[in-house]
Amino acid sequence: MTAKSGKFAIAMFTLLVIALGFNLSPDVFPQALTLPTPSPTAQNLIRKPETLSVAESPLKASILSAGDYIVRQQLENGELAYQVNFQTGEREYSPSIIRLIGGTGALYTVCRVSGNLTYCEAGDHALTRYLESVVIDPQRFTGACLYANGVCPLSASVNVIDAIYRRWQATGNFKLGNQNVGAVAVELGKFILSLRKPEGDFFYAFDPHIGGGADPKYDSRYAPDENLLALIQLYEMTDNPFWLAHARDVNRYMLNQPVTEDYWHGYAFAMLARLDSLSVADKRYAAQIAETVIQGEVRSLDIKNSSIASATKIEALATLAQAFYLSGQDSKMLDDDLRAFVTFVHARQLPENNCDWELSEEVTKNYDGGIYNTCEDPTIRIDGLQHYINGVAAYLEYQALLEGK
Repeated sequence: MTAKSGKFAIAMFTLLVIALGFNLSPDVFPQALTLPTPSPTAQNLIRKPETLSVAESPLKASILSAGDYIVRQQLENGELAYQVNFQTGEREYSPSIIRLIGGTGALYTVCRVSGNLTYCEAGDHALTRYLESVVIDPQRFTGACLYANGVCPLSASVNVIDAIYRRWQATGNFKLGNQNVGAVAVELGKFILSLRKPEGDFFYAFDPHIGGGADPKYDSRYAPDENLLALIQLYEMTDNPFWLAHARDVNRYMLNQPVTEDYWHGYAFAMLARLDSLSVADKRYAAQIAETVIQGEVRSLDIKNSSIASATKIEALATLAQAFYLSGQDSKMLDDDLRAFVTFVHARQLPENNCDWELSEEVTKNYDGGIYNTCEDPTIRIDGLQHYINGVAAYLEYQALLEGK
């Protein structure tokens, strides 16, 4: 698709949203909950982003360095670099649009932490491209979905909402060219809720083609937790208690599920602690997630383990530490383990490495700031950068909380 046709597609999507009367105040969904009356829409936003300033430090500099890598590798059409073996230059892979959108969200994190709009502009360039994959068909499904690999996975819609949320945190607005991405986020939220099952779980994908429907065989490990976070993000962006009511209902379902090393739920608990409150059951479940992450630390910090997996542990512990602090619990018990994970992944940010590699000037110039996976797998993948940027940012924000900033 050319740049001109891409802009045309986005403009048509925006016009369709307006023509069909979509707004940021949903009223009716298949789930029969007693919900509050919808409150102000994103066009009349009351709540402004609540963010913490991050002090200058080597870790903050490492976030910017990772952002510089993403921007440097970005193509002219907005496409982000998915994966590369920095030693051979090989790019043999099947790119995941879900991970690429996650990387787009990370650019907005860098923009917010640095205060440098260059990163937001790169994020906008990428987001404009990936929003071309949004599908809307009110005759077949509710809201809007993001099309990827033949279906509309819930994870794709969640990651778009997350990117839009991070953009809002960095810029304070929803205007992207001629479209309101806040409206796009809400339509994606409607789609997420439409795939909720009566017992509380979700269908994880939807086939939007003729004769298609919810796919009962499609599996996604973290989809319920991802959906929970997306609903809370929609609540904060719109100041509409509708989304919080649904988030609380999803959270009640999740509290009865097996505990995993789940960073998505960590983000959700941190946001609930900041925007609303945590129940006794919430705090217990959050502590169990933290304990699960810490129990797997020896395995996770093995030199053979991937940077990508370890970076998600930074996200989990940093956001849970925020949740504990904001809800009056002991958060410092996580400090040592948090530092261990941060140190482990930070040591793999080029040009530094723990593999005794000697890097040429050209390699350093091209790949500086990238996070390689392991000594045996010297590839840099976009989700490794995403998790590191977002995780270290959450860690530095937690430190800012402790310092009363």
